[in-house]
Amino acid sequence: MQRVASVCALVLFACGGPAATTPRATVAPPPSPGASLDAGPDAAVEDDVVPPVAAIRPVTDRYHGVAVADPYQWLEADDPEVAAWSAGQDRFARAVLDAIPGLATLTGELRAYLAAPITRYSALTPSAGKVFALRKTPAAQQRDLVVMDAPERADAARLVLDPTAGGDAHQAIDWFVPSPDGTKLAVSLSSGGSEAGTLHVIGLDGQDLEPPIPNVQRGTGGGDVAWRADGQALWYTRYPAPGERPDDERDFWMQVWSHQLGTPAADDRYEFGRDLPKIAEILLDSDADGRLLASVQNGDGGVFQHYLRDPRTGRWRQLTRWDDQVVSAVFGAKGDLWLVSTKGAPRGQLLRLPASARSLRQARRVVAQGPDTIVTSFSDDVGPVVTRDRVYLTYQTGGPSEVRAFTLAGKPAPGPALPKVAAAYLLPRPVGADLLVWSESYVTPGAWFRFTPATGALTEVAPLSPRPPVSLAGWEVRRELASSADGTSVPVNIVWRTGTPQDGTTPCVVTGYGGFGISLEPGFVGNQWPLLKRGVCFAVVNLRGGAEFGEAWHQAGMLTNKQHVFDDFAAALDHLVARGYTSPARTAIIGGSNGGLLMGAALTQHPGRVAVVVAKVGIYDMLRTERSANGLFNTTEYGSVTDPTQFAALYAYSPYHHVTPQTRYPAVLMTTGANDPRVAPWQSRKMIAALQAAQVGDAPILLRTSATSGHGQGTSMDDRIAEDAHVDAFILAQLGVPIGP
Repeated sequence: MQRVASVCALVLFACGGPAATTPRATVAPPPSPGASLDAGPDAAVEDDVVPPVAAIRPVTDRYHGVAVADPYQWLEADDPEVAAWSAGQDRFARAVLDAIPGLATLTGELRAYLAAPITRYSALTPSAGKVFALRKTPAAQQRDLVVMDAPERADAARLVLDPTAGGDAHQAIDWFVPSPDGTKLAVSLSSGGSEAGTLHVIGLDGQDLEPPIPNVQRGTGGGDVAWRADGQALWYTRYPAPGERPDDERDFWMQVWSHQLGTPAADDRYEFGRDLPKIAEILLDSDADGRLLASVQNGDGGVFQHYLRDPRTGRWRQLTRWDDQVVSAVFGAKGDLWLVSTKGAPRGQLLRLPASARSLRQARRVVAQGPDTIVTSFSDDVGPVVTRDRVYLTYQTGGPSEVRAFTLAGKPAPGPALPKVAAAYLLPRPVGADLLVWSESYVTPGAWFRFTPATGALTEVAPLSPRPPVSLAGWEVRRELASSADGTSVPVNIVWRTGTPQDGTTPCVVTGYGGFGISLEPGFVGNQWPLLKRGVCFAVVNLRGGAEFGEAWHQAGMLTNKQHVFDDFAAALDHLVARGYTSPARTAIIGGSNGGLLMGAALTQHPGRVAVVVAKVGIYDMLRTERSANGLFNTTEYGSVTDPTQFAALYAYSPYHHVTPQTRYPAVLMTTGANDPRVAPWQSRKMIAALQAAQVGDAPILLRTSATSGHGQGTSMDDRIAEDAHVDAFILAQLGVPIGP
C-alpha cells in the first residue's frame, strides 16, 4: 500500500527523497495582483501600495487564573473584514517581492530545476508482478499515477490516472493502494491543498469502477484503505458525513468501514473505531490470509494501539495498548506479526508475535536495542520489512540512516552496502525476491537500487534515478556538534563550498524542525542551487524533538520540554558564528509548520541573532491552536492549555505572546495557504499583525497568502515555483547578495 508522507513536505524546505504523497503528518482571500511568474527585475512598489494596519481590539482570555491579552483575536474570524485585511497584506507582500531586482532570473533558475526535462518517479508500490508509482513529468502541475512491468522498465510506464485531466491543476493524489491482483486501485483525490480526499476505485484505464466515496481523508488524521485478499471488497477510513456530527466535529472521529464492490456505498458497514479517542488516526494493512490490522495513533504524539480483525468471525481484538509502547506492527512470514517496541528500549527493539498468540506477552524479542535507533514512521509506512528468510530494519544514526539485515532469528546478515552519512529508504514491499532501496546525501543525488539478497548485488535502477540538472561536486558536507544550553550536543550539517574562507562573511541559510519524532535526514539540496551558486551556505540542524537518537531524544523536545528545541537551534546559530562560517548580519533562517513555530520562537527569543526569517505555514499562538481541528491532534505533542503545567510551558514560549513592542526585528516573510487543513492561516495573520505593530526598524514584515494551496501538499508546480522564487529573492536581497540580471 502507499501512504507515504514526505518529511521534506512536512518541514517545508525542499530536499530530495523518494516520498511523494501525504495522508499524514485550514475562506480563501481573493487572488492578489502581482503574482505573475514573469515579474521583471525593474518592477517597483507603487507608493499607494501599503500594508493595512490591523486594528487593536483587546480580548482577555483566562487560563488557570492567568489573564492573557489578545489584541488581534478578531483576525481568527472568517468574515469579509478579515478577508480584506489578508488580501491587502498579500497584495503589499507580492508588490515588495515582485520589485526585487533579479526575481525573473531566480524564477527561471527554479523552473529549470523543478521542471527539468527529466521524469521523476516516487511512491513505488509493487503488486501482482507490477509496480505502481507516481510520476512527475516536466510540464505537469501534479504527479500522475502510472504502472510499469518492472522498475527497470519505468520508461515504458503506462498512464493510469492524471488527476488534472478534468482541468483542475490543483487536484492531487493524496495516496493510492493497488488491489492484490493489480487490476484496480483505491485512490484518494483532493483539491487546492485541502487534503479533504474522496475515494475513487479505478481500473487501470483510470475510469471509476464505483461511485466515489467521500470523507475518507482529511489533513487532520489522514486516511487509508486496505483490500480484502480477493480484491472484491475493501476497508476504508471514514470521517463523519454531513449531519452525523456538527460541522466543527467532522475532522475528527475516524472509523473503519467496509465496502463490497458492486454495491451502493449506502450499504457499507461500520467495522471499527467508535470507542477510539476523538483524535485517533488509523492506518490499515491486510494480508493474504484475510486478516486486517489497524494501527491507531492517539493524535500526533507517537503513542499507538493495534487491533486485529479475524477474517472468520469479523471480530476485532486488541493486540497492544498505549502503554505497551509498540510503535510499529507489520505482517510477516507465516502470518506472524513483527513489532517494534520502545518499552524499556527507547532506541527500539524488534519483537515477533506468533499468529496464534492471544497476548502481547507471547511476543519474543528478536533484535535487542542497540546503539542506534530503529526507524519507524506511522504515516510514511516505514518499519520492518520481512521476507521469507530475512528481516530488514532501517536505523537512524543521528540524522543519516542505513539499512541492516537480520535472519528471522535475529542474527546479523548481509544487507545493502550503501554510502555512509546518507539517507536510506527501503521500499516496504519486496519486488519479487529483491528489495528496492533509495539512498542520497546532501550533495549526492538520490537513486533507487535493486538489492538481490541471494547474491548481495546492489544495482542502480537507472530509469528510476534520473540525474538532476545541477551538480554539487564543488560542495562538501561538514557535520559538527553545537553545545546547547544544558550541554547537549546537537548535530549541525553544513553544506559548504570547498575552499571558502571561514572568516564570518559567508551568507548562510539555516533550517531545522524539532518535533513529532521526525528525523531530518540528508537530502540532495540541488533545489537550493539559486542560493548555493551565489555563495550561500546551507545548514540543517538535528534538533531534539526529532527521533535522530531515539524516543528519549523526541521526548526531550516535546510537551513541557519544548524549550530545548529552541535552545538547540540558538546554539547551532552561535556555533556557526563562532566557527567563522557566517555572522548574524549574514544569517537567514527558514522553517515550516512545526519548523515555522521554531522560526517564531527564534525570532522572538533572539531577534538580534539573524538578519532574515522565513516562516512557512507556522504555528505562533500556542494558547489557541488547539481550538483548530488539527491543533487538537497536536496536543499530544505540544500539550494542552487545559493542563496547568502544560499551559505554563506553552505560554512561556508562545511566539505570538512574546512579540515585544518597540523592538528592532529582522526582516520577516511569512507564507500561508488559505486552504491549509493543518495550521490555520489565522496563526500567520495574528503574528504578522503583532510584528508590524512592534517593529521599530526598517526591515520589512511581510505576509504572503496563496489562495490555491494549503499546507504544501498538492501545490501546483507553478504555485511552488512562484513562492520559492519569492522566498529566495527575499533572502538574497535582505542578506545583500546580488542576484544578477
